[in-house]
Amino acid sequence: MAFSLYDATVANYLQILGGVSGVLDRGLAHFQENNIDPESIVEARLAPDMLPFRFQIISVAQHSRGAIEGVQQGVFKPPAFKTPYDYAGLQGLVADTQKTLSALTPEAVNGLGGKDVVFHLGQHQLPFTAEGFLMSFSLPNFYFHATTAYDILRTNGVPLGKRDFMGRLNLKKG
Repeated sequence: MAFSLYDATVANYLQILGGVSGVLDRGLAHFQENNIDPESIVEARLAPDMLPFRFQIISVAQHSRGAIEGVQQGVFKPPAFKTPYDYAGLQGLVADTQKTLSALTPEAVNGLGGKDVVFHLGQHQLPFTAEGFLMSFSLPNFYFHATTAYDILRTNGVPLGKRDFMGRLNLKKG
């Protein structure tokens, strides 16, 4: 059996999005148990020159669902820096992203192979093929932002481990 574009992207997005959803839920439970306002975490950062938790979660959605949509449209743009989400809104964004990606068929995603996509960043334009964009740009960014969001929660006292991040494993059946 060949390894497909769907297997390399959407299947991985869904696994880690499941982990991100669980991490957000565990974070909310921790904050409630410890009388911490979850809204105080939305703008939390690992370092002063890094973008906040809110941006990390938005980027997880943008570099998964948004990446597939960008390939479908032939154009990808980074997410807005000032999108106003509260903690519950970030949870909803992850859930909506999972729902949208879950509806994609392997045939639809695999059919994007070879398609041109241009990444727009201000005046800069970077040309890619669908595979090059998804594998060399989107997936690394997706994992970076998911990890950074996890790390922000972890450094703010949420008791998390690697299994929380990894989500549901794709185990052999039978």
